[in-house]
Amino acid sequence: MQDPLVPRLEEETRRRRRRGLFRHRQVPVRMLVPNFFTVVGLAAGLTAIRMAIEGRYELALVAIVFAALLDGVDGRLARALKASSRFGAELDSLADFVNFGVAPAVLLFTWTAWGTAELRGLGWIVVLLLAIACALRLARFNVMIDEERPKWQSNYFTGVPAPAGALIALLPIYADGVGLLKLQSGWSVYFVMGYTLLVAFLMISTIKTYSGKLLGERVSREWVLPLFFLAGAVLALLVTYPYGTLTLCTLLYLAMIPLSVARYRSQQAADETRSAAETEAVGSTTTPAPAVPSTVSPPDKDVEPLPPTRH
Repeated sequence: MQDPLVPRLEEETRRRRRRGLFRHRQVPVRMLVPNFFTVVGLAAGLTAIRMAIEGRYELALVAIVFAALLDGVDGRLARALKASSRFGAELDSLADFVNFGVAPAVLLFTWTAWGTAELRGLGWIVVLLLAIACALRLARFNVMIDEERPKWQSNYFTGVPAPAGALIALLPIYADGVGLLKLQSGWSVYFVMGYTLLVAFLMISTIKTYSGKLLGERVSREWVLPLFFLAGAVLALLVTYPYGTLTLCTLLYLAMIPLSVARYRSQQAADETRSAAETEAVGSTTTPAPAVPSTVSPPDKDVEPLPPTRH
């Protein structure tokens, strides 16, 4: 016997496939602007794969960082222009998987000198798990978009986001470029594999990480010029000392994860306490109705009851 839910699911699937990508026949130009940034980021990710295969690791690294910067722009631009669409969401997810799942995996695999064939096969499994973790992270993010949550929870991601995961996964390359550690060959490749697995776990975990989405809604007037100055300084450091700047940013981000978890738990506890207080206040305002006294007097104990009548 067929499940009665199957025809309904099939009809819903056909209805979604018939639905157009855009609501109107003529698409406004502002709807295309965020998708343009997404396509440029996708081109940067594909270029990073090519540069990694050709052994030009610095250019591959620059392309991945550039794609991460564009990924931070297209979403905010879509919300600012009110240009969000189903097509843009699907394109952004596919681009993120290529840019922050496939490209970092290929770069790590081609950059590391594995030495033996057995170690090379093990390294391929590790970077493969990194790409799979990125895909799972993006799928979970798409599912959780429609969930209703308190506004303060929008300031946190569940797990490390895909762009941040890709950038922190490349920390061995940054450290090797600075000269702090030589991780490209020898026994250090085991450290690279272990660290890559740790990043993959952070991406699919339920650890709360700070997103900063609510931070961009309003900026105090006195902070405008310092923010411009800070952005210019970071950009100058990134261009002049790329490996050192990326190493420092990665270490700061990893150090912020425990702080993000602690802050999330404190805000969650405060929210639960506030909800309990509101519930208690509502319960105390509703007083029970007074009991109505009974008008029927109890029977007198000295009066004998009447005998039952027969029918």
